[in-house]
Amino acid sequence: MDGAGGDGAQEDAGIIDTISVIRTKRDGAELSDAQIDWVIDRYAREHAHVADEQMSALLMAILLRGMSRREISRWTEAMINSGRRMDFSGLRRDGRRLVTVDKHSTGGVGDKITLPLAPLVASFGVAVPQLSGRGLGHTGGTLDKLEAIPGWRAEIDPDDMVTQLEQVGAVICAAGGDLAPADRRLYALRDVTATVEAIPLLASSIMSKKIAEGTGALVLDVKFGTGAFLKTEAESRELAETMVELGESAGVRSRALLTDMNTPLGRTAGNALEVAESVEVLAGGGPDDVVELTLALAREMLDAAGLDVDPAVNLANGKAMDVWRAMITAQGGDPEAPLPQARHTDTVVAEASGVVTRVDAWDVGIAAWRLGAGRAVPGEKVQAEAGITVHAKPGERVRRGDPLFTMHTRTPERFAAARASLATAVTVGDAPSERTPLIAGRVTVGA
Repeated sequence: MDGAGGDGAQEDAGIIDTISVIRTKRDGAELSDAQIDWVIDRYAREHAHVADEQMSALLMAILLRGMSRREISRWTEAMINSGRRMDFSGLRRDGRRLVTVDKHSTGGVGDKITLPLAPLVASFGVAVPQLSGRGLGHTGGTLDKLEAIPGWRAEIDPDDMVTQLEQVGAVICAAGGDLAPADRRLYALRDVTATVEAIPLLASSIMSKKIAEGTGALVLDVKFGTGAFLKTEAESRELAETMVELGESAGVRSRALLTDMNTPLGRTAGNALEVAESVEVLAGGGPDDVVELTLALAREMLDAAGLDVDPAVNLANGKAMDVWRAMITAQGGDPEAPLPQARHTDTVVAEASGVVTRVDAWDVGIAAWRLGAGRAVPGEKVQAEAGITVHAKPGERVRRGDPLFTMHTRTPERFAAARASLATAVTVGDAPSERTPLIAGRVTVGA
């Protein structure tokens, strides 16, 4: 019950309730450490005192009112403390301690970078414990993509994870239910309450899992643009600085790249489609932008691990592909098996001749989601084969009638809604527009 003595009186008396916590943030005040600890602990314990409706209200208040760095730090710590912490300090191979380094992306359209990146970095003798997530909003999830591979499983035992890291060097899997369990519930709730974009919630969600994961170093890919959750470079820098600070304070060597997500990465958006494109990169090919970002992040991860090497070497010589095959096989997948293909396709063509000046990542992401590549409610099944092939990228010339996009789905009744989104996705002009850099900046502690 919400007492009559006011928020301060309640807390002075050691009494905290959900309504007073919501009211505090709704009215623009800072949450106390005790309030944060209480609400996260109660929500993590399956509605002991906090219902989804109440947490939804608090999340919206945080989106609108923001949080101080102290609040974000305490919120992150409370989510870490809701479960266990992993420890990879004992990893060994041939009597040598393995350095651990991880990467996290804030999400985008066509962002399949984790798939080639983890085996590439691991091919240099670094352990990559990549705990990944599922699709959130219009962006694809790494686990959803990999589950398009026949037999591959996202859930693995912690002991098996350690064994795989020691023997293979890389693992991409779901975080266990006891790793920051409060965040697991909040993650799903944010997806369906339009609160994904809140910087305090993004930062604490990402860093609670990464700190609890126990990695020694972390490289963050913080995106901005129409296809990202944060639209401006300034917002992405604020998020990056917040997360780097959280990581460094927790003893995790942290750094970030700011990357442009106005245009989809690569030429595919969708689960099986992106796996196929990732394998192309591991084979030494693939789209230029995917290769560029994969190598840039690999350089940062290897540098954080204390290695001065050129990651492009192991893309060219096949060592990264060898680790990919071993990693997929270790998790029950068949790296040689055919990927699912959609029973139905439809093509969107250019209505005029000229040069493509814009391909909007948001529109493409929404179209892929509408085709079945993403989910509208937590737990919803996604179609492995659904998605978009992008035939023309900015700077490329098209003729009237040339294909711009191919839509893939097993449910053709979805085509109309996806086509409506793609109708605004492309601009064709007379001359190329100025190209913006894919990597806009770098954030390190104290920078």
